[in-house]
Amino acid sequence: MKSIRNIAIIAHVDHGKTTLVDKMLLAGQLFKDHEKPGDLIMDSNDLERERGITILSKNVSILYKDVKINIIDTPGHADFGGEVERVLNMADGVLLLVDAFEGPMPQTRFVLQKALGLGLKPIVVINKVDKQNCRPDEVHEEVFDLMFNLDASEEQLDFVTVYGSAKNGWMSEDLNNPSDNIEPLLDAIIKYIPEPEYKKGTPQMQITSLDYSAYVGRIAIGRVFRGELEEGQTVALAKRNGSIVRTKIKELNVFSGLGRTPVRKVSCGEICALVGIDNFEIGDTITDIDNPDPLDPISIDEPTMSMTFTINNSPFFGKEGKYVTSRHIHDRLILELDKNLALRVETSNEADSWTVYGRGVLHLSVLIETMRREGYELQVGQPKVIIKTIAGEKNEPVEELTVDVPEEFSGKVIELVTRKKGEMLVMERKGDRLHLEFNIPSRGIIGLRNQILTATTGEAVMTHRFIEYQPWKGPIDKRLAGSLIAMETGTAIAYALDKLQDRGKFFVAPQTEVYMGQVVGEHTKEGDVVVNITKSKKLTNMRASGSDDKVKLAPPIVFSLEEALEYIKDDEYVEVTPKSIRLRKILLNEHDRKRASKKE
Repeated sequence: MKSIRNIAIIAHVDHGKTTLVDKMLLAGQLFKDHEKPGDLIMDSNDLERERGITILSKNVSILYKDVKINIIDTPGHADFGGEVERVLNMADGVLLLVDAFEGPMPQTRFVLQKALGLGLKPIVVINKVDKQNCRPDEVHEEVFDLMFNLDASEEQLDFVTVYGSAKNGWMSEDLNNPSDNIEPLLDAIIKYIPEPEYKKGTPQMQITSLDYSAYVGRIAIGRVFRGELEEGQTVALAKRNGSIVRTKIKELNVFSGLGRTPVRKVSCGEICALVGIDNFEIGDTITDIDNPDPLDPISIDEPTMSMTFTINNSPFFGKEGKYVTSRHIHDRLILELDKNLALRVETSNEADSWTVYGRGVLHLSVLIETMRREGYELQVGQPKVIIKTIAGEKNEPVEELTVDVPEEFSGKVIELVTRKKGEMLVMERKGDRLHLEFNIPSRGIIGLRNQILTATTGEAVMTHRFIEYQPWKGPIDKRLAGSLIAMETGTAIAYALDKLQDRGKFFVAPQTEVYMGQVVGEHTKEGDVVVNITKSKKLTNMRASGSDDKVKLAPPIVFSLEEALEYIKDDEYVEVTPKSIRLRKILLNEHDRKRASKKE
């Protein structure tokens, strides 16, 4: 039985967490011929690499000085809180990674609060100390204040701090005495993170994660809290609803390096993967068949946003996607429920439509983006916040919004946020930037990022996290500009776009195929306008002066998926296919839209 340390890594987006894990893997000499160092191995799926964020938690392990260190990489975004809460149950300690210039950020706070609540021992790693303008001593004080505010215990407040640069591959407990490798951090983990205590008795293991293999089906991953598990053993699966199911472990694996190794037996404190367990859910307990003793199920924060998912019924349906029917989409959403804890799916009253609940626009857009890459076509409605009635009063989710911005733009940012019912709490200087904190309803955040980035020429850094439900704040300004809607199906012509430029900004380029009812641009005024962008120039055999002038078009606005979801109005859908993102009216025919608005 080797000595073990189970450790989770907490960090805000872009503070260097995945880079640090890669360097730890290097130090554990994992790279023989697997993959050249320098690739971000932990961010394994394409979406994570493109966005530079961690979405799914992952397990790897390294062997250092005969101690096995199980490393659990956690997401930094509050939208993926469902991932965070379950993986922290597997750890005995956490590495809190903070940027030496930015200091602790809101989403560091979110995961840290969960970790401290579970009584985990922290080691603070102040990264990027080679950056210009960095302020490691002040950041150290900020981390202490943050932990104190989060009700950390005396023992947790007596934390060890390691300074360094993950990118350049060094760490040291003394800021003024840099080393040339990452080993001081690994030594600190072995010295200060407690070893899991060995508990004798009947086996107890909580399933906190799952994997899927085409060969063996679903694989249950979790930590053994008591006793031992053996290959071929008959065990009880204690489910969330209190029922006990008899099942058998066909195969046992432990994590070694980036892969898994089959073993005969796993002892208390180890993180392992079980093959052969059927119909389990995350939070279920594997326990003794004769004396079942289940652990408390994992509690997950409730969803705060909902969206309507529906099949693609536009004129262009089925041209680009492989899976387009309601059965395909339904099966895919049900499959996602298995591993995405914070997600809920309800079949809607309308035909071929589902209401999907999640933790925020990012959480839901990652699901949509994953589906479109797998070949699905679907349509998605406007994100809506979930309203609760508490003590007879209408309540809505409220978030803490943090914006770091150059001083000259601060007035614009404050104006934009207060217009969306935000209340300013903090305004302080950090270097040459201002740090602003607000409380704002979740409704107000939808579409706000675009406005703030436009107003600050892309300089603002904006993050938000859910706090609580508070009484309804009243109506909020919505997008005032109307939509430019295509009059008929056809190909967009440069001549027509040129003649309509004074009407607004366009989302389509010349030669793009459009259909009747598609939203092709933004009107300069309120109210929707139907325009004909498929009209070509009528040619005559007469030449007139000026008739052959070159067309000069402004480039079209291209939306990312999140921007499109935040942009649409409640009578519009985003049509998502593997190759395109289009905006459209729910009712494509103008007469139908007029009839519906009269009814309203």
